[in-house]
Amino acid sequence: MAKYLVTGAAGFIGSSLVRALLERGEQVRGIDNFSTGRRENVAEVLGRMDFREADILDLDAMHKACAGVDYVLHEAAIPSVPKSLLDPLGSNRANVDGTVNVLIAARDAKVKRVVFAASSSAYGDTPTLPKHEAMHASPISPYAVAKLASELYMVSFFRCYGLETVCLRYFNIFGPRQDPTSAYSGVLAKFSMQMLHGEQPTIFGDGETSRDFTYIDNAVSANLLACSAPPAECAGRVFNCATGRRITLNETFHALKELTGYRGGVKYAPERGGDIKHSLADITQAQTHLGYKVLVNFEDGLRRTVEWYKRQGKAVGA
Repeated sequence: MAKYLVTGAAGFIGSSLVRALLERGEQVRGIDNFSTGRRENVAEVLGRMDFREADILDLDAMHKACAGVDYVLHEAAIPSVPKSLLDPLGSNRANVDGTVNVLIAARDAKVKRVVFAASSSAYGDTPTLPKHEAMHASPISPYAVAKLASELYMVSFFRCYGLETVCLRYFNIFGPRQDPTSAYSGVLAKFSMQMLHGEQPTIFGDGETSRDFTYIDNAVSANLLACSAPPAECAGRVFNCATGRRITLNETFHALKELTGYRGGVKYAPERGGDIKHSLADITQAQTHLGYKVLVNFEDGLRRTVEWYKRQGKAVGA
C-alpha cells in the first residue's frame, strides 16, 4: 500500500483522484485551502483520509504534508484564464510559487514521484493541430504562462535533484463535481446546470470554437498511470491528457439540449480575451510511454455528467 498526497484535494479533479485512490485501498492524504475547492466534494470521504486544511504557499505545512508520502498528485491551482487576466499576481503566486513549495517539500521528504496538473493552454493559439508535446510553447494568458513555468520547474527538479516528475497537460477536463456556479466554471458544467434549469447559456464567439473535451475518468487514469510507469518512460517528461478528438461549442450545445430537455436557444457574445480558438491533442506519447487509453468518450462522459447534475438538483429539491 502506497501513500499519496493530493493537493487541491477538495477540487473537481483532486476529489476524483482521492476517491479513485481510496477505492484501490491506498493511503490518502489531502490538502486544500478551499479557495476554489468545495467541502462537499470531500465530505463523504473525510473519514477515510488524512485531510488537512492548509495552503500550498505555506512551506512548513507542505513539509508536514509530504512527510512519509510516496507520490504527490499536485492539482492545487487557481484554474482560470479570465481570473488570471484580472489578477495575474494572484495567479502567479498560487500556480508558480505554490508549485515550487510543493517541489521543495517533496524533494526534502524524498518523495518517489510528483505528478503535476499541467495545462494545454501552454500551446497557445498556434494553428497547428493536433497539439503535440514537441511543439514550441506559446502561452497567451497569465494562467497559461504560470502553468508552463510550473512545468519547467518540474523538469528542472528532476534534472537538478533527481526528483521524478511527470507533467500531464490537461485538455478541458469535465465531469461530476465540477462547480457550475462560479463565473470561471468550465463550459460543460455551466451549460449543463443552466440548461437543466431552463436558463439560456452564452457562447463566447461564433460557437465554432472547438475543444478536446476530456471526461474526468480519463484524467484520473492518466494520473495513476503516471505514478506507476517506469522512470525511464516518464520521469522529467510532459504528456498530453486528452481524447484526440475535438467538439465545437455549437455541437456541445445541441448534445446538451437533447440530454437536458432544454427547449430554448443560445446567446452569442464577443470572444473573451485569452481564449484560444481550437484545441486538439495528439495523445501518442501518453499511449506509448504511460499505457494511456481513452476510457470514456465525449458522448458517454456528457451523459454521465448531466445525470449527475440531475441527481444533485433532486437532492436539493430543484
